[in-house]
Amino acid sequence: MTDTETTEDPAHAATAEYDVVVLGAGPVGENVADRTRAAGLSTAVVESELVGGECSYWACIPSKALLRPAIARADARRVPGLRRLADGPLDTSEVLAHRDYEAAHWKDDGQVGWLESIGATLYRGRGRFAGPRRVVVEAPDGERRVLTARHAVVVSTGSRALLPDLPGLARVRPWTSREATSAQTVPGRLLVVGGGVVAVEMATAWRALGSEVTVLVRGKGLLPRMEPFAGELVAEALGEAGVDVRTGTSVTAVSRENGTVVALTDTGDRLEADEILFATGRAPRTDDLGLDTVGLEPGSWLPVDDSLRVMGSDWLYAVGDVNHRALLTHQGKYQARIAGAAIAARAAGVPLLESDRWGAHAATADQAAVPQVVFTDPEAAAVGLSLAEAEEAGHRVRAVDVEFSSVAGAGLYADGYRGRARMVVDLDREILRGVTFVGPAVGELIHSATIAVAGEVPVDRLWHAVPSFPTISEVWLRLLEAYRG
Repeated sequence: MTDTETTEDPAHAATAEYDVVVLGAGPVGENVADRTRAAGLSTAVVESELVGGECSYWACIPSKALLRPAIARADARRVPGLRRLADGPLDTSEVLAHRDYEAAHWKDDGQVGWLESIGATLYRGRGRFAGPRRVVVEAPDGERRVLTARHAVVVSTGSRALLPDLPGLARVRPWTSREATSAQTVPGRLLVVGGGVVAVEMATAWRALGSEVTVLVRGKGLLPRMEPFAGELVAEALGEAGVDVRTGTSVTAVSRENGTVVALTDTGDRLEADEILFATGRAPRTDDLGLDTVGLEPGSWLPVDDSLRVMGSDWLYAVGDVNHRALLTHQGKYQARIAGAAIAARAAGVPLLESDRWGAHAATADQAAVPQVVFTDPEAAAVGLSLAEAEEAGHRVRAVDVEFSSVAGAGLYADGYRGRARMVVDLDREILRGVTFVGPAVGELIHSATIAVAGEVPVDRLWHAVPSFPTISEVWLRLLEAYRG
């Protein structure tokens, strides 16, 4: 540890100097600290809420804890010998108790212990810039401390739910993703506004727990960033589960009358519910960071180069949601590993491998190979570019589709297995630009596709990657056969 402390700051606050200062101790900030500490750089981490961040307490972990029983029951209902055993309702109290356990009961002792184990220094409080390389931390008790970074400051403060500008919305006390993943009781009726990942996952979870769920989608369908068939198959399954999915519908006004939420729509409907969830996008958590003191606009996304350094700066990095490259926890952690390596190399005076697209200092996967799984029933998983995105990017491509019903392993996994797979093939280079799977348990298939896309594996070589029989993975063989004809 090479930090030093004095009380010579003009504002009479204690000061400390580190090689690296990280703002935000979610999974992304933790991974940056891990990499910089592994490189021997002294590192301070500043966090105003819980160490572990959004993902651990209000997003990925609790949402998947809520969804797992719903998906397992749906799978069991498709297996002979289990159908009648799985016909009953979920044990709500047990599901919620397990969710609480997975979210560590919203206590961060374990995460703090891990930070300490790698030798990072944690400062609890609100961190704000006070000029280049300087961060003022105001602790909950009002004590102020000035941290100076020798080599880098990393912003990894993530994003927050973006609420629409509707009059009186605050008085309605709407749910965002935080309330939807941490609620302690099941609402009798739930309105979900939005058609993206949070909307469909929470509709799936709360419907399985007994809520009457209505989903209001402004656009034409669900999951608009995936291949169109993904949203179509998920919408069909939600409908079969009893969810009312309404597309082409916007909320124009909302109020809470005697405890009941009332929503008016542009289609003339008046809908009532016990709770309303707005899953309508994200905004960067940069409005209260003092960005104006370093020449940046408060509240803005922070554009970066492929080493995650903020454009125009030689010391400031932005990693995770805040740079708007790929708002996914695993992608933010990937960026953290790249940024940590780049910071360490620059601190040591080692030239970066900037000419190597897939080298240690370039987050190339952010553009070429971002994987994502939507944990609905059926699951939707994709990596790389959709057909439309590939064509828009100027690639000469061909989409190849197969139904999972052609795969023996799918039929063995579940009676009446429904799903579809697509690979988008670059016809000039004979590599895959993107892959999408929709069907039960396809989330466990997506890493094979990620390796194929990120590795730019030629289609001819994929013929030699033999899928085991009888597994769902045989869909790869069906795709290749369809491509060759």
